[in-house]
Amino acid sequence: MAEYLPLVLFLLVCLVLLFGYPVAFSLGGTSLAFAWLGTYTGHFDDAFLQALPNRLYGIMTNETLIAVPLFVFMGVMLERSRVAENLLDTMASLLGTLRGGLGISVTIVGMLLAASTGIVGATVVTMGLLSLPTMLKRHYDPAISCGVICAAGTLGQIIPPSIILVLLGDVLSAAYQQAQLDMGIFSPDTVSVGDLFVGALLPGLMLVLLYLLYIIFVAVVKPASVPAIPVDEKQARGALLTRTLKVLLPPLLLIVAVLGSILGGLATPTEAASVGAIGAMLLAFSQKQLNLKTLKEVVTGTT
Repeated sequence: MAEYLPLVLFLLVCLVLLFGYPVAFSLGGTSLAFAWLGTYTGHFDDAFLQALPNRLYGIMTNETLIAVPLFVFMGVMLERSRVAENLLDTMASLLGTLRGGLGISVTIVGMLLAASTGIVGATVVTMGLLSLPTMLKRHYDPAISCGVICAAGTLGQIIPPSIILVLLGDVLSAAYQQAQLDMGIFSPDTVSVGDLFVGALLPGLMLVLLYLLYIIFVAVVKPASVPAIPVDEKQARGALLTRTLKVLLPPLLLIVAVLGSILGGLATPTEAASVGAIGAMLLAFSQKQLNLKTLKEVVTGTT
């Protein structure tokens, strides 16, 4: 009977999450419930729960993990500041007159959002709400449209500053150090989050390149699936380039400030995340989207 309890715990967590309960309450509540069940059946020693406060305090004071809420705050703030909407609109105007241009625009914007936020769920939802109606209106194939949006939205899993890489960095660092201690190396090296960011940057960019090549391939083989925007909808070239620079420059500077400081060794991920959070607020202020209501929504969304 006891060997099936972990499977039942996993299934119950999935069920509770599907009912819409917050992740923290779902994981914590089901864990405590099964701890009580294990204590009642004699398969769990409740003395282990005495270590829970120290464990929680250790997590809250972990300098690496503090970067997670800061990166999430930055992502939610950028979402509220309409950065994605402006980027999509501008890139679509710039590349939309090419076959597959809208798909290329969505992929590039997904890459920029991934490098700005590191949040996958918010990126997918934002990209879907903003770009899918436009792509379908321009007679893009629905399957290709959904595929491009899903692929571009999940780039935040690998392109720094990925939240997954921050969490993975903390686990890998502890595991790598423990493995070296077990081998008799008493001055162990460590694997930092910055190392993971450096290692993930090139694969992430290669993945973006493969997505772009696929869209170009579809545009050549099946041009009707990814049609171009009619020429009469183009803007004046000079005004369009000015608008493109105005929209692209702020998020690019934010990306350079956050990633450049980490990759260059000038700041830790936590310090860079703090800079990113402040930069996102300044960006929202420049877009006239920063107010007390927005700040409250962002803080609530971050938690």
